[in-house]
Amino acid sequence: SGSQRRPVLDMLMERLPATIQLAGAGLLVAMGLGIPLGILAAVRYNTIFDRLAKGFAVIGMSAPQFWVAIMLIFLFGVKLEVLPTYGKGGIDHYILPAFAISLFIMAGFMRLTRSSMLEGLDSGYVKFARIKGLNERLVIYKHALKNAIIPVLTFGGVSFAGLLNGAIVVEVVFAWPGIGRLALNAISLKDFPILQGVILVTGVVVIGVNFLVDFLYAFFDPRIRFSKM
Repeated sequence: SGSQRRPVLDMLMERLPATIQLAGAGLLVAMGLGIPLGILAAVRYNTIFDRLAKGFAVIGMSAPQFWVAIMLIFLFGVKLEVLPTYGKGGIDHYILPAFAISLFIMAGFMRLTRSSMLEGLDSGYVKFARIKGLNERLVIYKHALKNAIIPVLTFGGVSFAGLLNGAIVVEVVFAWPGIGRLALNAISLKDFPILQGVILVTGVVVIGVNFLVDFLYAFFDPRIRFSKM
């Protein structure tokens, strides 16, 4: 590093775990809320819940991350004073930044799961399962969801890259000690070696996550098998 006189790799390895932890927490929040909402919206198609879910998706995909982060700090940190809004600490420190970083991805999970589930619920194999008299919960979660989850997994791998990029904004707002703040400081100091290192490490992490998603395909879809070389 030209500005701090330290090896770039050492600086990145100090900050990278915090960013991966934040992005991972954001992905868990996005999947944990977005996928169930998408399933319920598809099962209750064209009801008031479906309309509310679609409205939430529009808001989630439209609201800027920095605005969401500031509003969360104002509501839960300033007004209610129930959650910490600064730095990295216990689990409670993850709640606000994880939700702020995940709202856009959560809305994407919801919309994609809903559309995939609607397609699955209208398919022949699901109709046949219902004709056989299978339990509706079994039809939804074993037959429809298992086939609808493939595009959702693909989106999850791609969205992880978006979470890493979005971490720059959220880390600055919440003073999170990750590579996002390191990159922003490097930009202000015109420290190009650090910027190059951040881009390189982020690319490696994204490639690794997408490689893992490819292996998960075979677990969820038995039609997919990996041939031996």
